[in-house]
Amino acid sequence: MSTVSSSTNQPSDSGTPLARVMGPKLLLLFIVGDILGTGVYALTGQVAKEVGGAAWLPFLVAFVVALLTALSYLELVTKYPQAAGAALYVHKAFGVHFLTFIVCFTVMCSGLTSAATASRAFAANLFAALGMDAGGELVTLGALGFLILIMLLNLRGAAHGIKTNVVLTLIELSGLLMVILLGFYAIAGGQADFSRAIAFDTPEDKSVFLAVTSATTLAFFAMVGFEDSVNMAEETHSPSRIFPKVMLTGLGLTAVIYVLVSICAVALVPVGELAASNTPLVLVVQRAAPGLPTETIMPVISMFAVANSALINMMMASRLLYGMANQGVLPSFLSRVHQRNRTPWAAILFTTVIGLGLTVLVARAESQAIRALGGTTALLLLGVFAFVNVAVLVLRRDGVSHEHFRVHTVVPWLGAATCLFLVTPMTGRDPIQYQVAGWLLLLGVIMWGITLLTRRRGGRLDPGRLDPERLDTEQLDPERQK
Repeated sequence: MSTVSSSTNQPSDSGTPLARVMGPKLLLLFIVGDILGTGVYALTGQVAKEVGGAAWLPFLVAFVVALLTALSYLELVTKYPQAAGAALYVHKAFGVHFLTFIVCFTVMCSGLTSAATASRAFAANLFAALGMDAGGELVTLGALGFLILIMLLNLRGAAHGIKTNVVLTLIELSGLLMVILLGFYAIAGGQADFSRAIAFDTPEDKSVFLAVTSATTLAFFAMVGFEDSVNMAEETHSPSRIFPKVMLTGLGLTAVIYVLVSICAVALVPVGELAASNTPLVLVVQRAAPGLPTETIMPVISMFAVANSALINMMMASRLLYGMANQGVLPSFLSRVHQRNRTPWAAILFTTVIGLGLTVLVARAESQAIRALGGTTALLLLGVFAFVNVAVLVLRRDGVSHEHFRVHTVVPWLGAATCLFLVTPMTGRDPIQYQVAGWLLLLGVIMWGITLLTRRRGGRLDPGRLDPERLDTEQLDPERQK
């Protein structure tokens, strides 16, 4: 299906100002830690609501869809082992500034919707740890407060290093392993109904196929994160050699964990209770081990998992916005840096305002808020992934001097087709996801237009004709601005 050349003709580790600090083990932990987190901790109940006890199936389908796109990413990251990810690949393939801008902006927005999802999950788990039965309004207030706290940390220049990522990833893994071990212990002891795990209980207005595809659009949110790793290419030793094995291993591990978690969840807790809970995995652990002090432990672990996701996504979004503004792709005021803290304060404030607005916008949906935000994240990224899969085919004509991973031609075709299908309303997506995504993209188009006008009036860089070579290694890589 795909091959990795055994040639030693690899691109040099030189040629980048970034420190190459990640080997296979750290890269694996980065990928696993980036994928694990908010999706499975917050959306397991919503996935189960769509398909009933067979909640593991949408996670499995989402893994297959993610795998197709991951293979396309692998060909591109080993062919062009540089930062900037999807924006770089789309620019190389099509060379259209507007399209490159929209891809960049979409990736940024996916980070904001993911952070807003995590903030609501954080607030729900916080109140659960405090023993409070929080309603929708209280969870919304908690989520807003959490986003403001992240903003303050971001403004002070707080950042998670590789060691912090390792610690938080291990915490995330411990929580999911607790669910799996306690869940199967309870199942073996006859405390669960394992037959529920193979039962379909779909809504009356949906067929089994439509229910599975609708649930897959949600479950896909739990599989995203692997694409972030390609932005670490310039900080990884021999990326063209180690990325294929490490990324595929990380995806496989997380898929197995998600399937096992979903089986335990539906076997221990009726689907209706899972769907109604803001902290579904906390409920699962409580049912599996009612005699253990899990009422506090599991919510705290969940808080660490989703807090890490929110912080990383808000930092990514603000730095991407800053990098785009600093090179004339966005209005210049977003490139302003705090003189003392050396942080992009304007971009941080701007992205925080959007994140707060998203949290308030979907608050009216109450129990469906996390579902709406998570689904919007997946919707935005699926659109980007479709372009990445097509870029693989277009860039086949662009030869490079080193050996790289090459996927079978049918894979990007299937990847593009499945991503485009999951974007369409035929999957039974909640209309609010299109509304949120539409407003975000409209904001992006407006910002592109403002940038075009202001830059031309000022006689500065024409954003319609960016330098491809600088774009590859500088213009879309915020780290290069340091």
